Amino acid sequence: MAKILIVDDESNIRMMLRLALQHVGHTVELAADGYEGLEKFADGAGWELVLLDHRMPGMEGIEVLKELRLRDKRTPVVMITAFGTVDLASEALREGATDFLRKPFTVEVLREAVDAALTGEPHLPHVANGAPLLSFEQTGINGFRLLSLPGMEKESDGALTKTFNVQRVAGIGHACRVVLPATLIARIGSADERLYEALCGEALANYLWQNAALPPGGRIVVEELTRSLRRWLEAVTA
Repeated sequence: MAKILIVDDESNIRMMLRLALQHVGHTVELAADGYEGLEKFADGAGWELVLLDHRMPGMEGIEVLKELRLRDKRTPVVMITAFGTVDLASEALREGATDFLRKPFTVEVLREAVDAALTGEPHLPHVANGAPLLSFEQTGINGFRLLSLPGMEKESDGALTKTFNVQRVAGIGHACRVVLPATLIARIGSADERLYEALCGEALANYLWQNAALPPGGRIVVEELTRSLRRWLEAVTA
């Protein structure tokens, strides 16, 4: 069992998190804001996980995350946010967050996200043209962990399909296929397959973020670029 620090300005959320995690044997300490969280974290010695709220008064979660990473780069940090689109967590990913958890969530999703963060591999972002793509592959999303399988399939109609292995902790992996229709590919107009692979990962992460569940039939067709995906595409092609 792990020693976990929870940093959240909402007292009811802090208490719910503590009770849920203590019930399964974790040791939990609480901090009401970023300043108290950093004081308790100190140099990171002895901590095995930090649960950090994304938006807090005084010192926002992203600033706390930056300071945590200056003090200790090894302790996993799960960012908790009420925002509805996964692209809003991109900055936290770049700053070293390990996993992401969207409010509201069930106790089961919380525990699975904690287990995923404690047992998962470090995030390894895609690289295209020498710059990291803002991909959530191999990063925890609501307790799910994405693993990109090699290559993409090109269909006879020009569509591209990318397959991922999506796992919950101690669970069986599920194959999830993300399809980019030829019409969408033509609108994007890039020849870089790595960009399309990362776009598929972003689309799947968005689905898991919004629904905290696998897509029906293990398949997503990206018919249109959502506002979130458009912002992601603008960021990685700038």
